Amino acid sequence: MKRYKAVIFDWDGTVMDSTASIVAAIQAACVDLQLPVPSVEDASWVIGLSLDQALQRCAPSLSDEHIPYFIERYRHHFFLYDQQLILFDGILPLFDHLKSQEIRLGVATGKSRHGLDRVLQAHQLADRFDCTRCADESKGKPHPAMLFDIMERLDLEPEHVLMVGDTTHDVQMATSAGVDSMAVTYGAHSKRTLLMSEPTVMVSSVREMHDWLVARL
Repeated sequence: MKRYKAVIFDWDGTVMDSTASIVAAIQAACVDLQLPVPSVEDASWVIGLSLDQALQRCAPSLSDEHIPYFIERYRHHFFLYDQQLILFDGILPLFDHLKSQEIRLGVATGKSRHGLDRVLQAHQLADRFDCTRCADESKGKPHPAMLFDIMERLDLEPEHVLMVGDTTHDVQMATSAGVDSMAVTYGAHSKRTLLMSEPTVMVSSVREMHDWLVARL
């Protein structure tokens, strides 16, 4: 059985229950700019992607000159939900257990550095992670650059790393980096969609995640 030395987490939809808020903010921003409103499925699908990739899918008619306004409206609506966002049950005890076993923890997220630092500070989580990487300081998912950056920073080999995420973008990033992947089915992408990306393992809850991981530390 493989033993891991590091676990890298996606954030939205994996650690934090924010998928519905992101979808609602995307749709509201489209309304503000009088753009066709994407379906819940399309808005969910782009979660975790870099901004340009996300806009190509959920707002393909948006002109370049209006991108800054779209971003401003998206942030406005997302921050309306900000105080309501919570971490998934069991995720903090899992972090604590992993740290107690001297497992390195990281984050690879489509959030901006400002956005990730803001939420880490709000939930007093900054000291939980050994390294974090964001889409605006590396190449966005599914490109493996964020994982390569983290592995280089922490001096890790791919066979010792597990990537945990809720989208096919996370799984594809892990595969491209030569890293095992755990897909969680409680986030943005459906179980059926995730299966198509062939993750190493799939779990439906943080409890299942915990049970699978503790046997491999």
